[in-house]
Amino acid sequence: MSSQKGNVSRSRRQKHQNSFAFKNDKYGATVQVKKAKSKIHDGLCQHCKGVLEWKVQYNKYKTLTQPKKCVKCSQKTVKDAYHIICKPCSLQLEICSKCGKKEDIVIPVNSQEDQKEEEEEEEDDDEQKKKGSGRGKKDLDDLDSDDDFDDDDLSDVGDDDNGEDCTSEPKKT
Repeated sequence: MSSQKGNVSRSRRQKHQNSFAFKNDKYGATVQVKKAKSKIHDGLCQHCKGVLEWKVQYNKYKTLTQPKKCVKCSQKTVKDAYHIICKPCSLQLEICSKCGKKEDIVIPVNSQEDQKEEEEEEEDDDEQKKKGSGRGKKDLDDLDSDDDFDDDDLSDVGDDDNGEDCTSEPKKT
């Protein structure tokens, strides 16, 4: 922009323009980048959600190391970065957790908990399917035959003195 007073409009095009988009995981995603990408920004208005998504996209998002103090209840319950209001207060007052304005909340706070429960149930189902399908028919037969033995059967093996009935090992004379 020009330093001329009152000159609001730009008369030329952008001098330097990128030919390709910035990639925040170009050289391998770090743990922080992975966490930031997977985080769901809930309890925010549309503007604040866009701001946080921009921070994640361009590696500017920094997570909190310790909980912050909520401006409504004065408790150290704010666990999300860039937020000023805790989730319970935000939900109760129906305001944005970041800016504190009474705007339309894009993703409500409760919907994230419901999604987590559904994902956990799906993961549990997937794990059970993998465990069940991993065994072959032969392995299942072996497991069934092992269950047939009782403690009484094991005590009878030691009682055989003559060894004629025992087929596990031939007797040397």
